[in-house]
Amino acid sequence: MQLDFLPPQERGQIHSVFVVVPRFNLTTLITMIETMRIGNYLSSERLFSWEVTSFDGLNLSASNGVRVQLDIEPEQTAPADQVFVLASWGGEHYQNKALASWLRKRARRGERICAVELGCYLVARAGLMDGKEATTHWSWINGFQEKFDQISVVEQLFTIDGRIMTCAGGMAGVDLMLRLIEQSHGASFSGEIADQMLHNPIRKGSSSQRRTMGRGTESILPLVRQAMTLIERNIEEPLTVPQIAAALDVSQRQLERQFKKHVGCTVVQFGLLRRLQNARVLLIATELSVREIATASGFNTLSHFSYSFSKFFGRRPSEYREAWPSNETAPTWPGTLSDFLHALNSGDKRSKAPLAPPEGR
Repeated sequence: MQLDFLPPQERGQIHSVFVVVPRFNLTTLITMIETMRIGNYLSSERLFSWEVTSFDGLNLSASNGVRVQLDIEPEQTAPADQVFVLASWGGEHYQNKALASWLRKRARRGERICAVELGCYLVARAGLMDGKEATTHWSWINGFQEKFDQISVVEQLFTIDGRIMTCAGGMAGVDLMLRLIEQSHGASFSGEIADQMLHNPIRKGSSSQRRTMGRGTESILPLVRQAMTLIERNIEEPLTVPQIAAALDVSQRQLERQFKKHVGCTVVQFGLLRRLQNARVLLIATELSVREIATASGFNTLSHFSYSFSKFFGRRPSEYREAWPSNETAPTWPGTLSDFLHALNSGDKRSKAPLAPPEGR
């Protein structure tokens, strides 16, 4: 696949450099560029230019397996107004001293640096995010926060903290680009681009990354969504069902009934799923021991954690860590809510996970 990129033609243009690493998200790259391309299409003059480069050669495979041919080396890229660093699965382990040095040099020039999806790991390792507010894809937030506790991590679409920006990836990249275009060319022009892309409304950076919580297009009762949020914010020290009900000022019976109706499982079962998902990310993204990960995911005993993880994910925690990512040809996200509910309803052996021996709480 050959991508042709526009070089900067006039310094009056806003110029962007995209830095990609192996297994980057091609959709995110294309949609961010498309936002600028449509801006040029709507304008009587070329307002935006861009280049795409990599420190891993000029022929890369994206996360979907498509090979992309780039056409410029990093040191040949023009001075930019903004530099976007794109990484996807495997980015949590990516390290490149040349890239880190190059990013620091660009930042010293006054260029804005934006970490997209797991690009947050690359920019953080360059030392550019210390003390900053940042975000990443929701599924990786806990792992990233565990690794970089000097960074304030929030779950939202994107952040702009001075000259450092972060973006959750996916379609959030379009919202970020539209907001940046709004800053430079006004809300009306940004809105016209959004209309061309059929992307309305333009979301704020502080908007939530998730809305359906794994329930397809169904709307989630606010009470249930609030309960889910409480569960997710207290992974390490799980709240009991009575504590959640009290915090939401509802009866335990009403909470359980509405949760079962809108989610398809009990509050306790959903809480276990989220703790296991949290452990999965920590196994991949950190060097914490399995015992430390069990504690950080709210399990009182290592045996209970290992039992539940093995029953639901089909392999022991240590085996799961060893298989990711170099031994996997493509990433998977086991433990989705839909898979969990299917296991519960079908009598699959993994449905025993929620019924694992209690921890004596």
